[in-house]
Amino acid sequence: MTTYTVHQAKTHLSQLLARAERGEEVVIARGAEPVVRLTPVKTPPDRKPGAYKGQFTIPDGFFDPLSEEELALWERDL
Repeated sequence: MTTYTVHQAKTHLSQLLARAERGEEVVIARGAEPVVRLTPVKTPPDRKPGAYKGQFTIPDGFFDPLSEEELALWERDL
């Protein structure tokens, strides 16, 4: 973990962003106290409708209402 002051972060922001994108842990501190951690934003993979068509089947009755007993199991407090 590398810690930078706010002043250093302002001066070298593009370099710190590149480090965070490479997976390094970058922490920005106000004085001696760490305040924030830079982390890359992960984009979700592209989803395509129908990508799994034909790879599995949904059993009959899957969308039928639950019985009172099953419903009570789902709604109980743990």
